[in-house]
Amino acid sequence: MAKTWMITGTSSGFGKELATIVAQAVDTNLVATARKMTDLDYLDAYDHGQIQKVLVDVVNESQIKQAAKQALDRFGNVDVLVNNAGIGYFSTIEESDMEQVRHMFEVNFFGLVNMTTALLPNFRKQKSGTIVNISSALALTTLPTMGYYSASKYAVEGYSDTLRQEVADLGIKVFTVEPSGARTNWAGSSSKKVVPSIADYAKYKDSVETTDQSVTDAPGDPAIIAKIIFDQVNAGQNLPKHLPLGEFAYEGGLSNLSELIEEIKSRQELSLSSDQK
Repeated sequence: MAKTWMITGTSSGFGKELATIVAQAVDTNLVATARKMTDLDYLDAYDHGQIQKVLVDVVNESQIKQAAKQALDRFGNVDVLVNNAGIGYFSTIEESDMEQVRHMFEVNFFGLVNMTTALLPNFRKQKSGTIVNISSALALTTLPTMGYYSASKYAVEGYSDTLRQEVADLGIKVFTVEPSGARTNWAGSSSKKVVPSIADYAKYKDSVETTDQSVTDAPGDPAIIAKIIFDQVNAGQNLPKHLPLGEFAYEGGLSNLSELIEEIKSRQELSLSSDQK
């Protein structure tokens, strides 16, 4: 039986590059989602009956449930779910627009959760499946003006690590990818920004105002990242739990986690003293 991939957010960026790879793979079906069907026209060049396009806004739970049903009705199974849909947000903590922050969490976290929940019964029935959650380097470390974005991705990490434990005996794998900045619309049209206006945060103004440059200047190549994800999933038993991609993710993640380990160790006696013997 052909393997079926379902990928959210395939209109651009990692999702589009990954969908293009999957669409050309042998014995592989593709369920590609986007908020506008016309954004998926690029897949027509590869379609020989193995592609299902589905309209999904991941903040719409009914659309998610319908998309999962369409995928299973069409192909009978889903083997790989890639939760890729996401948006960026740039602002200091104090000046953030909470309505926009909550919307970002709906996309970056709850959309991922609802998509996964819709397909977990399928994976449990199959006793197999791979869930790929696209997180961020900013779930391994943090930067000023990206606090709420980091928080949404830290939530993805905690959720993924717990889910991995709960489904480990059911043949289901959970793979979390933490890319560095890449040449996608994540920091451009797929983001919201609040330029600092409080004088105490003036030093962060330029970094927020110039985030659009990362669409073209960021070091990460979406095509390479997509190919790595595809190859890792197809590697089978060697699938990692976490995969930082890019120098910032690798070096920044190691630095932050090493500092955390050292801080915890330095207060071992104090930490352990809180337990009553």
